[in-house]
Amino acid sequence: MFKVASHFFPFLCCCLMAQFSPSFAKTVEYDLYVRNAPVNFTGVTRPAMTINGSIPGPVLYFTEGDTAVIRVHNLMDTETSFHWHGLLVPNDQDGVPYLTSAPVKPHTTHTYTFPIIQNGTYWYHSHSGLQEQSGLYGAFVVRKRPGDPARRTEDALPEYTLVLSDWTNENPQEVNRKLHTGSDWFSIRKGSVQSYWEALRAGYLGTKLTSEWKRMNAMDVSDVYYERFLLNGSPQASLPRLKGGDRLRLRIVNGASSTYFWLRYAGGKIRVVASDGKDVVPVDVDRMMIAVSETYDVVLTVPESGRAFEFQATAEDTSGSSSLWLGHGERQPLRPFPRLNYFKKMKQMNGMMTMGGNMKMMKMNSGSMRQMHHHGMSGGMPASHSGDMGMMDMKSGSSHGGGHGSMQEEGEETTLTYDMLKSPSRTNLPSGVPVKELHFMLTGNMNRYVWSMNGKTLSETDRIMIKEGQNVRIILTNNTMMRHPMHLHGHFFRLVNRHGDFSPLKFTADIQP
Repeated sequence: MFKVASHFFPFLCCCLMAQFSPSFAKTVEYDLYVRNAPVNFTGVTRPAMTINGSIPGPVLYFTEGDTAVIRVHNLMDTETSFHWHGLLVPNDQDGVPYLTSAPVKPHTTHTYTFPIIQNGTYWYHSHSGLQEQSGLYGAFVVRKRPGDPARRTEDALPEYTLVLSDWTNENPQEVNRKLHTGSDWFSIRKGSVQSYWEALRAGYLGTKLTSEWKRMNAMDVSDVYYERFLLNGSPQASLPRLKGGDRLRLRIVNGASSTYFWLRYAGGKIRVVASDGKDVVPVDVDRMMIAVSETYDVVLTVPESGRAFEFQATAEDTSGSSSLWLGHGERQPLRPFPRLNYFKKMKQMNGMMTMGGNMKMMKMNSGSMRQMHHHGMSGGMPASHSGDMGMMDMKSGSSHGGGHGSMQEEGEETTLTYDMLKSPSRTNLPSGVPVKELHFMLTGNMNRYVWSMNGKTLSETDRIMIKEGQNVRIILTNNTMMRHPMHLHGHFFRLVNRHGDFSPLKFTADIQP
């Protein structure tokens, strides 16, 4: 069911360091060299920013209980910073310049030092300007301690870390400028223009007129045209040594600037075993969507020898994809996604909008959501970047799964929803303590590409005060036509779903229109 006002229950963690054996607790050090460098992903050399000479940067590996010492050497002429996305770190190590940390000035070295008090799949990225979009991001993997009673069969499997991203040859500043001027350039590049002529030719002229009458902008599923969608910095990768019967744990990070990805596997089911670094009770699905800044751990099985099976990440607007091939031999590709019918989607959205161009406050049954998914809507359009809420918290997911694919089953296919995620242990908040309830309306202006909460942009207000010891419940209403991935710094939150006491913990929640 589609809920426009989801309830969010933050999990304000009080994490204490466990008593680790000296043989397991160690200091792990990394040196990250940040520089301007040319790259060529499309046959055209373009300027970018690299970490240790590559995009993405190196995977940083730790074991729970380690102490991380990460030296960032800024070799550029501009300042930079690094945020450890999903990591519970001291506030002054969080890496948000001028808020929690000082920026790393040009041609200086800054050392981040913090204890590793959790395990799971996370990532790191610049929090300065649009540097992440220029290449400053990478995966951050924390393995469980040997002998940890929470270790499972999946923790002993061979693993491969997969960082998904998108790439445009345009300067990110120019992309940002075009978005703010309402340019149709990206729609032209993608072939998703919805002019009167296109509507007439497709038999949807009435739909187009109704849309204009309601003052709705042309529909799209992604606002930016990307030349490439990358998987560890390449459109294609392969693991040819895998053979029939082998199982592999994929640690998947969506480090894209604005792209949500559909994940599918030609070799059978995708077994989801962790979300945002936290274990979940394993669930088998045929496909799943990963929002910007989310992470998932999945297990794949190679069904037979002598063949290579495609694991594919397809952009939500189906404009491109990247693939990982498991096994060796004749390739078994997936059937491509059909091209989106934007006018059919526009007709559906007309019924969801008021005359002023706002979303109607309504509930949708599972049948209508399945229809939206079938036509490639999947809830709307992705935001251009993860909507960090600074030092506060939020939650998503109704008791019927308001998140990723709202379709649980269509024919023989099962699509992951937030409602399927179940923590293996209880996640209840402390009882008998004060509860502070906060309400936020996500609003925006598509023409000017300005986004706000309760009518205020980040430049107008950037702090929401809460007190230590409170339980905080945040109620978000997304009144935009875009989906927004909301991320919390410094804490996990409790995403309340049908599993009640066993609702999962996450650090990013995709909020649909």
